[in-house]
Amino acid sequence: MRIMKKRCQWCGDDPLYIQYHDTEWGMPVHDDQKLFEMIILEGAQAGLSWITVLRKRENYRNAFNEFDPVIIAKYDDVKREELRLNPGIIRNRLKIKSAVQNAKAFLAIQKEFGSFDAYIWQFVGGKPIVNSFQKMGDIPVVTQESDAMSHDLKKRGFGFVGSTICYAYMQSIGMVNDHEMSCFRYNEIIVIQ
Repeated sequence: MRIMKKRCQWCGDDPLYIQYHDTEWGMPVHDDQKLFEMIILEGAQAGLSWITVLRKRENYRNAFNEFDPVIIAKYDDVKREELRLNPGIIRNRLKIKSAVQNAKAFLAIQKEFGSFDAYIWQFVGGKPIVNSFQKMGDIPVVTQESDAMSHDLKKRGFGFVGSTICYAYMQSIGMVNDHEMSCFRYNEIIVIQ
């Protein structure tokens, strides 16, 4: 008899969602390249479902030079139009323009702080916030920390970084552990932290 693992409600039974939930979501990330990838993908997700972005993630990696901010910061009008015509990604002109703008702002933060990691993790005092939510409906969409992050990122030139996007970003890179307490990943992530 196979025992089913208890997971957060939101991931349902889609294999891609399950893989993302089981291996990435809520895991603390300190690698600048990965941090940049996730902030671009979270911005691309605005107004859409996360599964839409996950299904296009490999296309994004190919189209956006493996999320290299140095290369993306140099994208010109021709490259942005090429991206806008790429059916493998979300072809929103403002989101594409924002990705280029965000790459420039990301590089400026790296220069100022030594790494984006040092900058972004300051919003939670350098360590993950461990929440104790019983069900999906208990999880907030914004917090004081996401408000502060959003405000500061916007001030530094980032786009598509409203507080809701910032909180989703915090969840995705493990700045907060928002796995439901009954989820098998809840305690696994606490141990890893």
